[in-house]
Formats: sequence, structure tokens, C-alpha cells
Amino acid sequence: MTLTNNINVLLITEGTYPYSGGGVSTWAHDLCTKTRGIDFTLYSINAGVEVTPKYPLSKNVKNIIQVPMWSPEEPFDCVDYNIKYSAILKAREFTSDDIITSSFVPNFKSFIEEIYSENQSLENVNASFYKMWRFFQKYDYKTTMTSEAVWYTFCDVVSQVLPPEELNVISLEDMTTAMRWIYRFLIPMAIEVPKMDISHITISGIAVIPALVLKYKYNTPILVTEHGVFIRERLIAISAADYSYFLKKMLINFSECITKLVYSHASKISTVSKFNMSWEKFYGAELSKIEVIYNGVDENVFIPRPKPEHLKNIPTVVAAARIFDLKDILTMIKSCNEVVKTIPNVQYLIYGNKDAVPEYTIECEELIKELKLENNFFLKGFHNKPELIYSEGDISILTSISEGFPFTVIESMSSGIPVVATDVGGVTEAIDDTCGLVCKPKDHKEIAQNVIKLLHNEKLRKGMGENARQKVLENFTIETFINSFEKTYQNLSVKTTSLIENQTI
Repeated sequence: MTLTNNINVLLITEGTYPYSGGGVSTWAHDLCTKTRGIDFTLYSINAGVEVTPKYPLSKNVKNIIQVPMWSPEEPFDCVDYNIKYSAILKAREFTSDDIITSSFVPNFKSFIEEIYSENQSLENVNASFYKMWRFFQKYDYKTTMTSEAVWYTFCDVVSQVLPPEELNVISLEDMTTAMRWIYRFLIPMAIEVPKMDISHITISGIAVIPALVLKYKYNTPILVTEHGVFIRERLIAISAADYSYFLKKMLINFSECITKLVYSHASKISTVSKFNMSWEKFYGAELSKIEVIYNGVDENVFIPRPKPEHLKNIPTVVAAARIFDLKDILTMIKSCNEVVKTIPNVQYLIYGNKDAVPEYTIECEELIKELKLENNFFLKGFHNKPELIYSEGDISILTSISEGFPFTVIESMSSGIPVVATDVGGVTEAIDDTCGLVCKPKDHKEIAQNVIKLLHNEKLRKGMGENARQKVLENFTIETFINSFEKTYQNLSVKTTSLIENQTI
């Protein structure tokens, strides 16, 4: 069968493309810019209303649906979804207490019970999701979710499923916070989604909701791409958060429930590293659905370049990293403090958004001052030409505690710059001992030792840089990446068309 029309893909992102930078956004931009025969509609879930994309959008991007999940205003009040306001008012008018109690509450109750169940039933979760979505096709989301009936249902379920010792320490603030989170998480249920050939979600969390909507309506296949493994990073973030035990437990249960729902509905799972597969399998993904598609880098853009004159006599370590906790910049700073003892004039140049988590940036700046590294460690902010970053360094560094298959590693390798990186995610699938050095996460002394080793040995450093470049040319080019996704889209589209044809017959 030959496909003559472009394939329409709903690319669903959360807090990334096209309004924020980072590895997932780089991946999405390459996908939207370089694939052939694919038309994209971006479904962008954001904290608030975004005005200007961070990336120039290609002609392949036909539309953007924006869902400001944490905006003080309701999405329908601050984003135009091409719905007549009279229809919105009509839905609100029809959403009576009796309707909520009889038609919504039983399904909401079932969903909350499954969140707290020791043996979550995906069949029940899916049935609850489907029925709640059907309800919001006719009735108003805000009126429903802020009703007394829903609030008391949530309180009743919590009081029934939790043991007395946990109930006794739950505050009213905990309960209202948990309900506000659930309110926000489920907002995409109320947003209409246009018919598409494929839904492609970039994170195995609530981004699945619009994909489920299309599957419920049109049996649209769902493609899932795992980067850093959503559930793994959620567990790390929740564990480190300053929340009560009750709130942490709710978030973990909710996240695990959604992740299992994602994998059960996925037609295909493309993962950026083999490392991710064990997590996906543990949460119910069928191995037959999983395919590793490594990130790719444009080897004609990320090329070896001479070191800038002003840095030629300065031992330099570079990094491209947003300043937030998963990148563990604090450990990077501590490694610099160790390196300075041997190489006093070393410089660490860190390029990346400093506004992602402002409080973490402040913590980093305070540590730099405390260790008196103001002349050695520099948070340089966002760089709009990442291909020029790596040539500033003799080596590059990555100190993350969680990754998928990091672009910064293969970008550095393509630029002929060896990498000192923590052993997380798919890092060791890119780096071997011929092109870089791998360390334990959070071990600033081991990281420092490897930095010193490479800075002191020019022959080793140059050889690793050449090997790194060659490994990218053989395994991680942009063309290989794009070809793999074009083939995946075509295969999913053919299967969907065949299914529709069979149903018609």
C-alpha cells in the first residue's frame, strides 16, 4: 500500500517544545523540522499561557494547541479553542448537582479508589477515564470538579482506604492540595482534539490524556517515546520534594497508575536507550512493542572547531545543561573545587537556562561563593548556538542523576570533545573508554579525578575526541534518527488505515 497524503501526527509535549529548551525540545524540533511527509499538530501542556515559541517552527507544524494547566485562569478563559462562548455557558448551565452526583461521581470515585489500590486494575482505570471523558463532552469541567459532591467523594475515599495512623496526621491543607492537583492533572479531558492519524506522546504521564481521547473516538494509535523514563524521574523528584507523606504517596500512586495506563494503550514504544527498557517492562510494557531509537545529532553542524584564542591557555571544562536538580550542578561545582587544588586556573563554563528552577540556581550561586570559585565556575546562561559551546572546552562534563540518552553527550562527541559523564540512563550506550570517562553519580571526587586525568593528558584527550567523532558518524547521525521515525510513522499509519478499511468492510 502506498501512502500519497502526508501523515498527520499529534505531538504531545509537557513543559518542553516549542516554548522551553532542553534535550526533549531539541529532539522534538529535529523531528518536526527534518521528517518528510509528516504534518504535525503540537499539543503543548504548559504551566501558564505561552506567547512566543522558543524555536522557529517549520512548515511541517500546522497548528499548536496550548493547554495552560497551572494558569490562574481556566484554559477556556485564556486560550481560544474555537468553541463558541455560548456553548461553554450552556455546558455550565446544564451541569447541575444532580447530574454530577449521578453521572460523574461514581466514575471519579472508582478512579480515586484505583489510585490508592494495592493492585490497580487497568481495566477499571481505563473505564473510569473513558466515562469521565464522555461526561466532559457535554458538561462543564470546572463546575464539576469544584462541586461539593466531588470534594466529599474524594474525602470519603481517602478516609476509607487509608489506615487510621495515616489519617490522623493528614491536614486540611494536604487534602485541598491533593484535590487541586487532581483538578489540574485531568484538565486535558475537557479539551477537544482534532482527528489525527497518530498520537505521539513524549512523556509517559498525563500527556496520554489527549492521546486517549483520540483512541476512544477514532482508535488512533499511540506512539510513546521515553526519554528519561517519566516514572523514574517522578519518583526521584517526589522523594526529594518537601511534601507530606500523604501528598507524596498520592503523587506516586497517581504517577504509577498513569504510567501503566500509557504502556497498556501504546501501539509502539520508542525508547532512546536500552537502559529504559527494564523500567518500561516493570510497569507493564510489552517488550514486543519496544524499539530503541537513539537520538541523532547533525554531524555537519556539530563539528570539531579550534578552541577560541582567549581560552587557549586555560584548562577548560564546558557543559550544556539547564540549571535544575536532575542535572546535579551542585556536584559539578564540588568537582570543580577538587580540580582547583591540582589545576588552579581551571574554568568550568556552564551554558543553560538559569530560570528553570530559580531557587536551585540561587543554591548553586551560593555554593560557588562559599567555595570561593567565582574565578573558576561560571553559570553563563542560555546559548543560542549550542554547536559553538563545545569548542570552548578541552573536555565536556555531565553530572546528571537521571538521563535518557543525552544530546549534550553526542553533541560533544560529534564536536570531537571527550566527555566526563555520570553513569545514568543510556550514557554508557554512547560513551565507552575509547571516547570518554564514566563516573558514579554524585561522586564529585571521582568526577574530579577524571577531569584532571583528561586535562593533564593531551594525547589521551585528543585520541578520545577523534574516537568520539567517529562513533557518532557510525551510530548517532541525524539522518539515522529521522529515517527511523519516518519508518515508525509509516508503519503505524498503514496499520491504522488497514484497520479502518477492515471495519468498513
